[in-house]
Amino acid sequence: MTDTTRADAAPGELAANRERIAARIVGRERELELTLAAVAAGRDILLEGPPGTSKTTMLTAITEEWGIPLLFVEGNADLTPAKLVGHHNPARVLKEDYSADNFVAGPLVEAMREGGFLYIEEFNRAPEDTLNTLLTAMADRSIAVPRVGRIAAKPTFRVIASMNPYDNVGTTRLSTSVHDRLNRLAIDYQDAPSEEAIVRLRAGGHARGALGERLVVDAVAVTRATRSHPEVRQGSSVRGAIDCVLVASKLAELRDLRSPEQEGYPQLVLDAMVVSLSGRIHLDEAIETTPERVLREIWEDHFILEPATAAPG
Repeated sequence: MTDTTRADAAPGELAANRERIAARIVGRERELELTLAAVAAGRDILLEGPPGTSKTTMLTAITEEWGIPLLFVEGNADLTPAKLVGHHNPARVLKEDYSADNFVAGPLVEAMREGGFLYIEEFNRAPEDTLNTLLTAMADRSIAVPRVGRIAAKPTFRVIASMNPYDNVGTTRLSTSVHDRLNRLAIDYQDAPSEEAIVRLRAGGHARGALGERLVVDAVAVTRATRSHPEVRQGSSVRGAIDCVLVASKLAELRDLRSPEQEGYPQLVLDAMVVSLSGRIHLDEAIETTPERVLREIWEDHFILEPATAAPG
């Protein structure tokens, strides 16, 4: 770890780290501060929250600030211990032997050798024996690899896990041993102004002007509504709102629509919603409906019922 990221760094140095990192992120001041404190203290951490809540953005900003790699691993049934740790090159083994030179490092070994963050997404989808492989690495900061020897981690090595608390299909319950080695931080969706700021940033020029500004507000509103709809098990992240603005802006070009005050604007938003949000919402399995019907109901609430309620008289 560099001088400015050591847990025993001089007063103010870690705070300076935080300020520089925060400049790259919209909102998330508290979550960034807690995550930064945990990893600066040398701890591994589990970030628990739905997709699209800036977990990867935070980790990318921290590792870039520290000048260390961020290695991504997707947790799934195919993530075996050999894929995580590494394996010997079969072709070279046949020609030569099981020497350390013929070992192909997996992301765990690579992260340990380079002092990077091993970021395992969908952590609770990985097989239990694969997760158990991490126990020694987290506890001892080293692992023994057959025919290679013991690999010690550099001081900046961390295991960062993430999981979606709303998705229990195909997941496994984490063991007490795994939980005991991880700090945990719950990360939920940001507030509406923060999400609007994210959409403006990601949508670029498509979010400018009267039409663009109105699209941002409406896209964020209908996207947030998917998270509280009674027939939706899990709603869309802010990525849905970003795509809604991008799709709607191109539809506006095709339809020669230049102002949110034009008659075709509400229909424009509905059509963009169907494209950008229908695949991102997950319905309650006990409800017989379709994503399109749910989205139309949300659209009607936003464009018909709410304006009618707000109208004078």
